[in-house]
Amino acid sequence: MATRWGIISVGMISCDFAAAVQLLPKEEHQVVAVAARSLQDAKNFAAKYGIEKAYGSYSEMAKDPNVDVVYIGTTHICHLPVSSQMLKAGKPVLCEKPLCMNVRETQQLVQTARECGVFLMEAVFSRFFPAYKELSRRLQDGEIGEVVQVIASLGKNLIHLDKLKHPETGGGTTLSLGIYPIQVASLAMGGDKPLKVVAGGHLIDQGVEVTTSACLVYSKGRVASLSASIKADLPSEAFIVGTKGTIKIPYPMWCPERLEGPWGTSSHPLPKTLHSFNFENSQGLLYEAMEVRRCLKEGLLESTGMPHAESITLAEIMEQIRTQVGTVYPQDTV
Repeated sequence: MATRWGIISVGMISCDFAAAVQLLPKEEHQVVAVAARSLQDAKNFAAKYGIEKAYGSYSEMAKDPNVDVVYIGTTHICHLPVSSQMLKAGKPVLCEKPLCMNVRETQQLVQTARECGVFLMEAVFSRFFPAYKELSRRLQDGEIGEVVQVIASLGKNLIHLDKLKHPETGGGTTLSLGIYPIQVASLAMGGDKPLKVVAGGHLIDQGVEVTTSACLVYSKGRVASLSASIKADLPSEAFIVGTKGTIKIPYPMWCPERLEGPWGTSSHPLPKTLHSFNFENSQGLLYEAMEVRRCLKEGLLESTGMPHAESITLAEIMEQIRTQVGTVYPQDTV
């Protein structure tokens, strides 16, 4: 039986998710409903992607018995309330990254999922790309020995986007782009929490960080050097350095199709498609949808590839980076 998806929000990432799911077998995945704050927007989205039901409120989605799982693509300031609403209605949730605005909210949402006994996963789609699966395998096999350092960056000149400029809309580079270098460092470090985070960067007048550089100090002599920017195009590559060699994740490090290492170069191509996407390699969103279906079929409440503890660790690192630079969100002062 197909996993029946509902999509909340009709923004660009939701468009990409709907298009990506259409690349999967219909007997396994179907998008059956979409909800937006505007019924007309939902109807337009439904017509574009061949979706049967369109709702002008999120509560209608929560009540739909034909929806097995909900993908939440709202702006991240809405992730906590909308995800909580779905979980309390018994709907499994795949919520776009970052899971929430800060550590407190992230812990609260994870606790809600656990109390409700309902599946929740943060949509860090990188983790489920074939290239990342291969990366994890090679790290676990010890091909580069013991990891000593991670060097990673992600930067895009997005300063023209108004929503990224204001604390009230969850702006800044760390939550939007910085999460990707952070998650690859965390993956390479086996999910360990850093002993210390030291960060610097620059704020714009509105009070959000646009460029950051952070050093994460881990146990056993390990460190990570991470950079992110919404002001400039950075190399957007990652290097995982071990005692026996180095693995490089070439551009785009957050959605790669290649790896380079002691073995040479390995290719991990994404499915070819005629669909147009808003973001680079967004057809790779299908892999996280596949992971959610696997988890639901196995009766799991969290993914082994992106567990709750990892979401909390990422939230802790992101909060330390942005607050050291000087970004404070309204959610931080509640």
